[in-house]
Amino acid sequence: MLVHVIADFGVGDLAFAEVAQRLKRHLPDAELVLTAVPPFATLAAGFVSAQLALNRPPPGTLVFHNVAPRRDDEGPRVDNAGERLAGVCLDDGVSVVGVHAGYAFSFFKHAGVGLRFVRSDAAGSQFRSRDVFPAAVAAVARGDPDAFGAALPPSEVPDVPEGRVAYVDGFGNLKTTLLAPGAAAGTRVRVRVGGKTQVALATGGSFAVPVGTLALAPGSSGWPLRGGGEVRFLELFLRGGSAAAAFNQPAIGAPVEVLDAPQLT
Repeated sequence: MLVHVIADFGVGDLAFAEVAQRLKRHLPDAELVLTAVPPFATLAAGFVSAQLALNRPPPGTLVFHNVAPRRDDEGPRVDNAGERLAGVCLDDGVSVVGVHAGYAFSFFKHAGVGLRFVRSDAAGSQFRSRDVFPAAVAAVARGDPDAFGAALPPSEVPDVPEGRVAYVDGFGNLKTTLLAPGAAAGTRVRVRVGGKTQVALATGGSFAVPVGTLALAPGSSGWPLRGGGEVRFLELFLRGGSAAAAFNQPAIGAPVEVLDAPQLT
């Protein structure tokens, strides 16, 4: 069984090892794949989870995302309580379980997938992802009939925010929530990310530009829709360099604006 674990522990952090160890105790045959996102970045967690769960993974795959800012209540927490677990079993036998926080499930709402709460304690440990959640995750993975509880109302899941940085990959490509096709291919546009503006060439593919050129193009991120067609997101790609560096390393959630074409002189 393929089990993706997406969390903001940090690459190589001890927390990943502890969570993986506890999951293996409950799911000894699990093949674990660990993916880190920045601290408290629920938008990145949701983006990565949807990219993995909605792109035809092997039947039986489980995606577990755990980014829990504990911002559902700004006051002191009793017994380390935090946001609840929620999830879904998709038609193709893929399951998703994660903390219902921020934008963590927004992309699943966007895809028209019904969500439910997962039966699990929401308190009891500072390290819930090790001490509390693995048993509930395993129950979903096994298909236990009582693993899920009440429906999670769509009104309680925020929409995907338009025009934001959703993920930054290891090459510095900025994956955004802007939907393709965007500007007409061959058009030069000004793009502002956070407080930095650069000129980009809108193209039909990231590598359709010379080395050293910034492209705004449909990227590799998106997924087929249940009723046909697909969702495809735009990304900023600097061939031979890092788009993230060109825009001063924007944070997850930074606004992305496509402005008018630059003035030619």
